Amino acid sequence: MATERYNPRTSEPKWQKAWAEKKLFEAQNDDPKPKYYVLEMFPYPSGKIHIGHTRNYTMGDVVARYKRAKGFNVLHPMGWDAFGMPAENAAMQNKVHPKDWTYENIAVMREQLKMMGLSLDWAREFATCDVDYYHRQQMLFLDFVEKGLVTRKSSKVNWDPEDMTVLANEQVIDGRGWRSGALVEQRELTQWFFKITDYAQDLLESLDRLDEWPEKVKLMQHNWIGRSEGLLIRWPLAAPSSGKTGGDMHELEVYTTRPDTIFGASFMAVAADHPLAKKAAESNPALAKFVDEVRHMGTSVAALETAEKKGFDTGIRVVHPFEETWTLPVYVANFVLMDYGTGAIFGCPSGDQRDLDFANKYGLPVIPVVMPEGENQGSFQIIEEAYVGDGVMINSRFLDGMKPERAFDEVAKLLEQKTIGGRPMAERKVNFRLRDWGISRQRYWGCPIPMIHCEACGVVPVPKADLPVRLPDDIEFDRPGNPLDRHPTWRHVKCPQCGRDARRETDTMDTFVDSSWYFARFTAPWANEPTEPKAANEWLAVDQYIGGIEHAILHLLYSRFFTRAMRETGHLNLAEPFKGLFTQGMVVHETYRVGGPSTNGRWLSPGEVRIEDVGGKRRAIEIATGEEATIGALEKMSKSKKNTVSPEEITDGYGADTARWFMLSDSPPERDVEWTDEGAAGAHRFVQRVWRLVQIAAEQLPGVKPAAASEGEAGAVSKAAHKILKAIGEDIEKLGFNRAIARIYELANVLTGPLNDVAEGKADAALKGACREAMEILVHVIAPVMPHLAEECWETLGGTDMVAERPWPVYDPALVVDNEIVLPVQVNGKKRGDLTIARDADQGAVEKAVLALDFVQKALEGKAPRKVIIVPQRIVNVVA
Repeated sequence: MATERYNPRTSEPKWQKAWAEKKLFEAQNDDPKPKYYVLEMFPYPSGKIHIGHTRNYTMGDVVARYKRAKGFNVLHPMGWDAFGMPAENAAMQNKVHPKDWTYENIAVMREQLKMMGLSLDWAREFATCDVDYYHRQQMLFLDFVEKGLVTRKSSKVNWDPEDMTVLANEQVIDGRGWRSGALVEQRELTQWFFKITDYAQDLLESLDRLDEWPEKVKLMQHNWIGRSEGLLIRWPLAAPSSGKTGGDMHELEVYTTRPDTIFGASFMAVAADHPLAKKAAESNPALAKFVDEVRHMGTSVAALETAEKKGFDTGIRVVHPFEETWTLPVYVANFVLMDYGTGAIFGCPSGDQRDLDFANKYGLPVIPVVMPEGENQGSFQIIEEAYVGDGVMINSRFLDGMKPERAFDEVAKLLEQKTIGGRPMAERKVNFRLRDWGISRQRYWGCPIPMIHCEACGVVPVPKADLPVRLPDDIEFDRPGNPLDRHPTWRHVKCPQCGRDARRETDTMDTFVDSSWYFARFTAPWANEPTEPKAANEWLAVDQYIGGIEHAILHLLYSRFFTRAMRETGHLNLAEPFKGLFTQGMVVHETYRVGGPSTNGRWLSPGEVRIEDVGGKRRAIEIATGEEATIGALEKMSKSKKNTVSPEEITDGYGADTARWFMLSDSPPERDVEWTDEGAAGAHRFVQRVWRLVQIAAEQLPGVKPAAASEGEAGAVSKAAHKILKAIGEDIEKLGFNRAIARIYELANVLTGPLNDVAEGKADAALKGACREAMEILVHVIAPVMPHLAEECWETLGGTDMVAERPWPVYDPALVVDNEIVLPVQVNGKKRGDLTIARDADQGAVEKAVLALDFVQKALEGKAPRKVIIVPQRIVNVVA
């Protein structure tokens, strides 16, 4: 009997070459088979892929290979999200051009992915920094401009004065730039925006129709869009005699979703850049200083939630709409943003924790206005914790005793009847948290915005015939700021309308733009227009999109907007880009460190340590020095903590199939998986086990035709194989990869004994035929996860074609039907046990079998039953 081990180092490159030569994975748009589009979120070419990155590509590959085998024309492409700040940072730090750095990284990472045996259509590959790609993106931009979907307006941004660029909220850490460490300023800049707010209601309502999206992602988008129905209330400013005034302003507009709590108001708060704050700061140096401090804060939701709540009393007061003698102070507060609502709020401390913390800090009144039903009004009070639940109104005059919903309507009705400055004091309004998408970035390595600034004509688009606006290659990164601004010639251009000297827009697009339509470009990456509408409409929506939960909001929301905008401009005819969405868990690994954080300790990679077991306790030893390292927590693989494992480390030792198998077998795909050498070794042992079973079959069953059996030992093999085949297909359809793998283990177990009987000459013809068929099923069901091993096994079994081009095995419905049924048996209405019997047994046979059961005989004590009630295929009740 042959005993050589399976060698992935020779098999895997052989089959990768064979697949490529036959172009098996290149999808043809005109193929008549039904189309299926599977896509993983494409990677940023940072230079190295670790095993964590490849988990989602492996998941997509299993789906792609399975769907091809099921007769679909599968599109499974790969590209590179290649623009962005890291390339510019590398240019500054390493004196290398961003283009060279990016394309060198792409070349390395492409080979790493090919090593994993992914069934990708490399013929459609592109990088978003390819001129061919961003040329079409500029065409889209101009189409959006023509449709009124682009606007240019002044907006508050985080400005890094050292790097001289706008920072995203997430890049402001403790008020400082993430890279330079400089104190960030909030500046007003004129920026380009996509009008995503035009689609706010549609984006929100359409979430309900995304049946194949995770509920948690839909909820996150729902909250981000943030539709609220409230009241815009105009609060009169107190007369100048009260000490301060808002100058020419006579009222303060506040949007609120809780007008029912208006009698619990104890202060007003406005944003630092609210007109009222600016006016008050002109004559108050202390307030002006506070406003300047607020401008150095980050504006992200996270920054606002975690920052200490601070305010400054402007001295201005407003008059309560229902009581002329009741005035409330107006504060400038660091937690109010001009971009949300009207840039002003009224604080009701008893019903909002943030307002309560603020009121307690500044000694403002706290008036409970909503109380849980059944509480005692006389003793109910709010001290440290706001009450945000439902209940009844108290301390609210004519609203007392009402439910908040009714009180809302009552306040709205009364204030709509009152007037201020010739307008109603209040009006109902729908508000959205969603803001227009600012796409301007003061950076070189991005898609140039194809607009021209002319002193005579204003801002005009670059004519489509003059596209693409190419990035210049001769760029200097000798100092911070946007190199396009200081290029000697690039920005100087003639106005396309009047011919006068003009200048190009030097801002480039947010890199989220690049990833918001790439899935559509993949359907026809050779097209002169951004899409071939016929191809886009036939392939889209993406049937299965796979990626990380970290993209749940921005990328997915922007892509949904882009698809709508592309429909508006005639590039495709659908609204939703992704039919099915799956967010996979991460691959995590423990960390190793020599010396702690206080000593600026060194992080060690898994390859730099040796794990020892000393008295049942694990120790990590640095191989180079022999020094003991601290074993840290399981964390997402990251370069900074060096807890990454590269695909090469696995393929050199165990092969790609082992890595693919282990990543999908260890836990459900939506959960994190811990990468361990022991786990990888265990997966490799199963690879060798399958190989041994195939060798037995190849040696003992040459020329044996696969044949299913329904009786005896052969029947047991066939029935198990067909049931498992059916279940594996169902599991893959539901992305239950770990369950499918568990069933493959089960099939290997089913085959081991019978194949040994075959090897020892104990098998009859029926068992040989059943084993041959089950073996072929095994080879085909491992193929989506371990494609190289499957090909090697199929060739060893005498296959003349490749598994990658073969159909998925078809189970026999007659073999997956359970011929036995388990019936609960009751005696006098109380369950005593179960009866296993043939599904088609008649009532006489069932009664006879029930009365023969030990526990029934014991209950009857030798007497005949008074009655036996049989509910066919459901339950049996013996009446003693």
